[in-house]
Amino acid sequence: MVSKATRFLAVDWGTTNRRVFLIDQGQVVRTERDDRGVTAVEDFESDAAGIRAQFGDLPMLMAGMVGSTVGWRVAPYVPAPAGLADLAANLLWIDDRTAIVPGISTMVGGRPDVMRGEEVQLLGAVAAGLVPPDSLLCQPGTHCKWVEMEAGRVADFTTAMTGELFAMLRKHGLLAAQLGGEVRPGAAFREGVEEARRRDLTASLFGIRAAKMLGVRDDADAASYASGLLIGSDVAARLATTGHDTVHILADPVLGALYSVAIETLGRSARLVDSQSAFVAGIIEIRNQ
Repeated sequence: MVSKATRFLAVDWGTTNRRVFLIDQGQVVRTERDDRGVTAVEDFESDAAGIRAQFGDLPMLMAGMVGSTVGWRVAPYVPAPAGLADLAANLLWIDDRTAIVPGISTMVGGRPDVMRGEEVQLLGAVAAGLVPPDSLLCQPGTHCKWVEMEAGRVADFTTAMTGELFAMLRKHGLLAAQLGGEVRPGAAFREGVEEARRRDLTASLFGIRAAKMLGVRDDADAASYASGLLIGSDVAARLATTGHDTVHILADPVLGALYSVAIETLGRSARLVDSQSAFVAGIIEIRNQ
């Protein structure tokens, strides 16, 4: 279990959004989210002062893209396998009460990969007892993370550009006009997941255009089908390389439901984990250490 920490500010500072938590004795007593992601900030020192003016003049522990090349300062990656103690030992200190959590890197099998921000959720989920110390975790999003946890540490991981590819298909190219509908985890989505078993993603995507020309699928279902194809392809590739029967998903309920359906359609079990609770547990434990 995560032990209690003194009063401090935790900031989950991403590319486009930022969430601030006021934590007192291990409990979140106030939290706010805004659109002040790192790409919207020019003077990080001034922004940090603004957070303190609003939430209290307290120690501040930050995670996410604030420690990247487009953030405040670069917090070097800690190589996997890595746990909470490794992150705590490699904090980047801005001053004596302001620090940034480092990301994690991997070169397992000669394949380079990095994460920044997700590591707090992942390790926090284990620290809070939300997932087993040996497990397969999935963090859906623009860049979906698939993470092998061993003995409560990040052992290895893979990043897939699943969400970004879907966003690009919706905005650009041949299929854009067909993909404006709402994505639902229904029959069309499952059909896309099943089609993904063929492992011929680019051809299957063109099939969306062909289905319109031949009148065999309503465009109202095209977005759900395309999402099923992309998520199904991502899920199928990851499940082929793991022995875990259950995938723990750290996501909001909407996106988490899509991945849950895909995972279960492809023969494994899925469990949704509260990603905010995981982040809070992780950042408290880093603060404690």
